[in-house]
Amino acid sequence: MKAAPTMLAGAALAAVPGSAALAVPDARSALYELRIYHPAPGKLDALNARFREHTLALFAKHGMTNVAYWNEAPSEQAPEGRVIYVLAYPSRAARDAAWDAFRADPEWQAVVKASEANGRLAEKIDSIFMSMTDYSPPLDFPR
Repeated sequence: MKAAPTMLAGAALAAVPGSAALAVPDARSALYELRIYHPAPGKLDALNARFREHTLALFAKHGMTNVAYWNEAPSEQAPEGRVIYVLAYPSRAARDAAWDAFRADPEWQAVVKASEANGRLAEKIDSIFMSMTDYSPPLDFPR
C-alpha cells in the first residue's frame, strides 16, 4: 500500500522562478480560483510531478498568480486524495485571457502529450471562483 500524501504540500508563488514578473493582483480585490483535481486511479504522483516540474512555471508565464497548493488527505470518497490549489487574477477577463494563452502554449501542449501518454492524469476538475472577505487575514503576494 502506498504511503498517504501529506495534508499540506504547499508551493507558493515565491518558489516559481520569474513568477513575480507579471501583473500581481491586489490581494484584497483579486479574483481567486479554487481548483480541485480528481486524479485518475494511480495517477496522483504523476499529476503532482507535472505541477511541480511544469505547470506552476507555465501558469506564472501566462500571468496567473500561484497562491498555494495542497494534497488532500485520502478519504473514502478520494482514496488517493485530490490536488487542490488556488490561483489569483486581477479580474475575470484577465483569468480567461491567461487560461486561453496557457492552453494554446506549445510548451504546455507538449507537456500534456508526454505526461498523458499512458492515460489522462485527472478524471475531473472542479473550479470555484471566490473573492476575499473584509474580515480575512491579509495575503501578501511577493512582488
